[in-house]
Amino acid sequence: MDIERSDLLADIGQDAIAALTQGRHGDPFAILGIHKHGLFTIVRVLMPGADAVDIIDTASGNVLTTCQLVHPAGLFAAAIASKMDYSLQIKWPDAVQLTEDPYSFGLLLGELDLHLISEGTHYNLSRTLGAIAMEIDGIAGVRFAVWAPNAQRVSVVGDFNSWDGRRNPMRRRAPAGVWEIFIPRLTPGERYKFEIIDAHGARLPQKADPVARASEAAPSTASIVASSTPFRWSDDKWLHSRQSRNGLEGAISVYEVHVGSWLRNLQDGNRSFDWIELSQRLVPYAHDMGFTHIELLPIMEHPFGGSWGYQPLGLFAPTGRYGTPEDFAYFVDRCHGAGLAVILDWVPAHFPTDVWGLARFDGSALYEHGDPREGFHGDWNTLIYNLGRNEVKGFLIASALEWLERYHVDGLRVDAVASMLYRDYSRNEGEWIPNQYGGRENLEAVEFLKHLNSIIHQRCPHALMVAEESTAWPGVTKPPEQGGLGFDIKWNMGWMHDSLTYMSKDPFYRSHHHDMMTFGMIYAYSEHFMLPLSHDEVVHGKGSLLTKMTGDNWQKFANLRAYLGFMWGYPGKKLLFMGGEIAQHGEWQHDQSVTWDVLDQPRHACMQRLVRDLNGLYGREEALQFGDLDPQGFEWAVVDDAANSVFAMLRFPQDRSYSILVVSNFTPVPRYDYRIGVQTEGIWVEEFNSDAQEYGGSGLVNGVVPATLSLLHGRPATLSLRLPPLSTIFIKSPR
Repeated sequence: MDIERSDLLADIGQDAIAALTQGRHGDPFAILGIHKHGLFTIVRVLMPGADAVDIIDTASGNVLTTCQLVHPAGLFAAAIASKMDYSLQIKWPDAVQLTEDPYSFGLLLGELDLHLISEGTHYNLSRTLGAIAMEIDGIAGVRFAVWAPNAQRVSVVGDFNSWDGRRNPMRRRAPAGVWEIFIPRLTPGERYKFEIIDAHGARLPQKADPVARASEAAPSTASIVASSTPFRWSDDKWLHSRQSRNGLEGAISVYEVHVGSWLRNLQDGNRSFDWIELSQRLVPYAHDMGFTHIELLPIMEHPFGGSWGYQPLGLFAPTGRYGTPEDFAYFVDRCHGAGLAVILDWVPAHFPTDVWGLARFDGSALYEHGDPREGFHGDWNTLIYNLGRNEVKGFLIASALEWLERYHVDGLRVDAVASMLYRDYSRNEGEWIPNQYGGRENLEAVEFLKHLNSIIHQRCPHALMVAEESTAWPGVTKPPEQGGLGFDIKWNMGWMHDSLTYMSKDPFYRSHHHDMMTFGMIYAYSEHFMLPLSHDEVVHGKGSLLTKMTGDNWQKFANLRAYLGFMWGYPGKKLLFMGGEIAQHGEWQHDQSVTWDVLDQPRHACMQRLVRDLNGLYGREEALQFGDLDPQGFEWAVVDDAANSVFAMLRFPQDRSYSILVVSNFTPVPRYDYRIGVQTEGIWVEEFNSDAQEYGGSGLVNGVVPATLSLLHGRPATLSLRLPPLSTIFIKSPR
């Protein structure tokens, strides 16, 4: 249909055309796509660099008309007889492209979605924002949506449009501040980012998608359109069983792993193992060692490998370093098949300042605080989430649920909780802003954590929420309705610090520091605790667990065996970082493998066997489990023998039908006829002895020991024991 250029651009001012062709127009749908003008139906298309554009009748495939070039920057337009289904045939200098017009589609997100996003209560953001492969009106493509309320214009860019921000500017959905577009014929696997012009007209560095479900492997930074095909799971039995059990009951022994350095392929450039390989190696290993959980240092996408994942920028995407999202789901599935639960470290406390990430995402302090006194961590050179903003809280909660629901993960360990709770955390006077009452407590963070845990326990009652909280904040593991933060369990940093300090001292001086091993029981039941020997204790010059022990080589191994025995006998769930179970000499290096070759040496292999046997004993003895959380399951049998550096604990099951006596001798001197009062006479059986020859010890064992009626320590019976040097023993009573 022949029509004048002025009619094709009717009612569009020159400023609007200039803004559109220069990539600055904030409402491209007002110009592009199909529009009625008088008797005419006009189609306008912006295709910079195209030679020609034809309008195709979708039903017949015939060319209806050829567009006029109405602006030299690539704005084409044509009139068609009536509003109808049409496609575009775009002739590029080296190719011909056939596609539907992205600007022919109506509104994409529903009003309820937008309302919930603004409220911060849309907990399925990965199905709403980001890049979603779908069909609209029978046409396959990808819907893109992103929250950028202060942007003047947002475009999606990628290989599909030569990373040209003029080609696919998005529609703004006010007042939610969400931008959206559907691009036909795109498929999963496409790389993309968002190009944003801020409120002042400045073009920002291209931004990765905050809600991307897949990303390029570092050091590349593009987001990737993830498949919308559901994962293939085979863990129905596991999911059903975890719904019917209390996640804190029974033994919890966690194997903490940094995926990139657990095992590396030296024959292939010292590369890290991927998820499929780890499914074949790590999963059976952790199961054989008797661990109940695998905890992974953050596997969310992060730019700097040396951060170990603790500076993430892709809170919805597994890092591309180890494979695809489908590969990660397969790893979780294999863990569940082996009876292993999976905990992920998750970081809502801060994020890095990389310009392609969340920092000043739309040109404003959007995810972070604007004032560095509230929004910047000097220790880590990171930004702090603005937890007073609804959309940010909703973003973080949706991320947590993504891992628990989409990936079937069994729990999250929330990193750096203490840094969230205090406004003056690691800050000098004048470097922080008090709360509205003049205090140091971060009230917004407190409410966020309560809300986070409440929502998770409502939607995922099986989930184990773990807090890394290093202060004495009260009620970390109490329910929010009782004034607590709502976590299930908290790392016992005090026990870890005190016990490792004690073990680093020469046995000659340990008698002067006896309370470092007993003080923890004063507060042991004030929270639900996990005893962590984590990655933080074996890195940055702190040395490995083995080198923290004092004495010659034999004594170092004996000390570590005794210490691990004490830990497994002490109330609290257990966590051990990889490499600790084989007593590797060197401290952890994130770009090197665990030194598995030390297992060729008997003492290291014996240590591995000791950890395996401790896990087995812990897993089968209710007496070693019940008192982890209930004070009725624990008593000191000997607490005050500082002169001999001996500690003895009694552990009971709920019905107190028997007990296990755990005795530690932290001197290199054997003790003969060491008498301890117990509640039951009869034959007691030694279940474990860290000095046994199979663990590399001297072999001073007890075997079976009679308890005779003789009042001692306020109990009616007495055991006479041989306490090996630098050892821990477990002795079980008759029922």
